Amino acid sequence: MNFIYFIENIIKTDKGDLNILGKILSILAVLVVVKILSRILNVLINKTVESRKNSKFTVDERKIRTISTVLKNVIRYILYFIGIMIILDILGVNTTSIIATAGIGGLAISFGAQSLVKDIITGFFILFEDQFSVGEYVKIGDFEGIVEEMGIRVTKIRDFTGELHIIPNGNISLVTNKSRGPMSSYVDIRIAYEEDVDRAIKAIQEVCDRIRKTNDSILEGPSVLGITDLGDSGINIKITAKTKPMDQWALERQIRKEVKKVFDRENIQIAYPKFIIQDTNLRG
Repeated sequence: MNFIYFIENIIKTDKGDLNILGKILSILAVLVVVKILSRILNVLINKTVESRKNSKFTVDERKIRTISTVLKNVIRYILYFIGIMIILDILGVNTTSIIATAGIGGLAISFGAQSLVKDIITGFFILFEDQFSVGEYVKIGDFEGIVEEMGIRVTKIRDFTGELHIIPNGNISLVTNKSRGPMSSYVDIRIAYEEDVDRAIKAIQEVCDRIRKTNDSILEGPSVLGITDLGDSGINIKITAKTKPMDQWALERQIRKEVKKVFDRENIQIAYPKFIIQDTNLRG
């Protein structure tokens, strides 16, 4: 009892109110509690996500991960708001009047908050309509890349150069999701006009058949469509295939590499621009 009485004398004034030291300690305690609660709730969300992943029912892992990220952001904002209100109350600020003033002044700031509200509402629509999820490859406006994080206000995508694009959800009007369903691969091989077309197509098809047997990401093809263009410098032969999402580019690179090896071995010439220079000087 004497110890408690001693502590109260340190952190309180003669009137029983908190002194400066008491307010500082109380604020630190609020911050610590908010941090601990945030971590505990994050752990609970992670455990719930893991249990859903291990359930016997089919679960979209990317969608669950996206929902967990949004829930964590919402909980963090709520805890921060509650913490700020408690800290203001400790400092002697009348939070009731602040809330009432916020209600009265809501109309005045509504125009300034329109973009924020739009971002949040659009974010929830994107989530519940399942337009895209964390880890998927999408194109949003002029930006294209992997969805790294989806919050209630912004979406973050990272492109192949490593640049991180932070896009307000309210600005997302058109999304192209390139990670759902079979993806198409197209490869154009251009050979010289002097080459035997049938021989070249046969060599390319042998490459496609060999790749099909070793590449597990292939869902259909690859197969040679045939001649698709007679260009200025050569004959264009197109190859097409369908793959699992995100594997289409790797397959295209593999096809080009293997075709180049076969062409070198079979002495099949790849087309390239040629210039014929004629001597126009007449000798009399």
